[in-house]
Amino acid sequence: MMFTDETLESVAVESQWRRSHKLKQESKSCQTVALKSAEVEAQAVYRSESATQTDPHGQLSHDPHLTCDSELESPGLVDFLNRVTDVVIKELAKNSRSHAFDGFEVNWEDRNRTVLCIHCLQYCEARQRKLHVTSLSWNCTGSVIACAFGRTDDGDWTTEKSFVCTWNLHRRGLDPKRPDVIIDSATSVMCVSFHPSRPSLIAGGLYSGEVVVWDTSQTQDPVLAQTGMSPDTHRDPVCQVYWVPGGRRGEFAVLSAGSGGRLLLWTIGEDSKLVLSSGYALSSQQLPHSSTGTKARGGSAVGISSLDLSPWDRDVFLVGSEGGLVLKCSFSATEVAAVTPDGESVTLRAPAQVSFSPRCGPVHDLHCSPFHRNLFLSVGTDGFAHLHSLLQPQPLMSLRVSDSYVFAVRWSPTRPLLFAAATGEGTVQIFDLGLMSLRPLATIGQDSGGQPIYCLEFNPRLPQLLAAGNNNGTVNVWQLSTDLTEQGLREAAQLEQIANGVAE
Repeated sequence: MMFTDETLESVAVESQWRRSHKLKQESKSCQTVALKSAEVEAQAVYRSESATQTDPHGQLSHDPHLTCDSELESPGLVDFLNRVTDVVIKELAKNSRSHAFDGFEVNWEDRNRTVLCIHCLQYCEARQRKLHVTSLSWNCTGSVIACAFGRTDDGDWTTEKSFVCTWNLHRRGLDPKRPDVIIDSATSVMCVSFHPSRPSLIAGGLYSGEVVVWDTSQTQDPVLAQTGMSPDTHRDPVCQVYWVPGGRRGEFAVLSAGSGGRLLLWTIGEDSKLVLSSGYALSSQQLPHSSTGTKARGGSAVGISSLDLSPWDRDVFLVGSEGGLVLKCSFSATEVAAVTPDGESVTLRAPAQVSFSPRCGPVHDLHCSPFHRNLFLSVGTDGFAHLHSLLQPQPLMSLRVSDSYVFAVRWSPTRPLLFAAATGEGTVQIFDLGLMSLRPLATIGQDSGGQPIYCLEFNPRLPQLLAAGNNNGTVNVWQLSTDLTEQGLREAAQLEQIANGVAE
């Protein structure tokens, strides 16, 4: 079969799709709304220029209102200056030797605003039990304050639960109503004292007569050492405890004073025991001759109510008695005390050397001056602060502090002439011995409703801080202004003059 080419006629079919879309084509566009623009100008309405220029030097002579220096002098001025020059120079030389205005500084502030309460520390359980603040102590860094709670009024103190609380005032988030450390005590704590160089150690004296050393770094059992109820322990409440240098370099012992007339020196031994190393006792038969007419009530023992150590002589300490006596004593005394032995492991010695003029009631507090080796202050029930010298029996001066009792007194650690005293009326009086007036330089109210203030302590590291412990269980920390903390000119010299009995 054979194939041949054949040409056929073409057939065209028109596209309906293209025609339909061509008819529906549209053209669209988009444009933003027209932007509005404007031009603004600012121009100062007023304009001024000013300038000043001194006249040329050559024109001075042509001004009739100006004259040369020689023409400014009045005819009698030179003669007057020549007549008074010698007199003025003499008076200026006299004034340069005068000390009438030494230390005077203008204080434009209101005196009432120079003292500010910055902390009001409380422990709720102690306030609920109506416990009193019996003692205060700052640690060696000046950041932590310890507070002892107890009782000073009627009640069964032997079974009254008590506390020792500490607050770190430099800690962030300080809660004044929540102590950092709370130490429970089975009986009232009458006194506390921080270690001079170890900021976590606190020595305390109890109403039961025990002496305890606590270590606040031990959270489980803070008791580091204690005397326990042994024949060596005080039979009466402990009124004061102090850390004193020990036999070896850097070591310290605890000195405790009891109302029964005994002073006992303790060292920290093994098995959490305080070991008695030496002891002293005061008896009326062995007091210095100037006070032999004063006898202790109910026997020969002289009840101790206050104690302080001399910062100048490690052998000297002062004792205040419940009968109003102030005694200078010596650690190196060798005379055996005329008291009946009560089972002590050491022989008690009689330390009294000098007696000062007696008072009409208990001596509540003593404090030696940190700026003069012979001066100290005593306060008590007579309402006065007495300034004494170790060199004479009579006080150098007496200042009326309160119409009530005075429970505490402290020298300023920075100003030789300044001291503070706490009263039974609920105020702290600050005195400046350099003033002619014997009135207080400042009075601090404690908002305690007239309740007594039992203890008072300056911060040795931060002298602008002053703490006071109240009868209502509150510790107020006050910030003092610079005029109460900065030493003025010749203060030390003025204190020396007072010590020597020389009137200004």
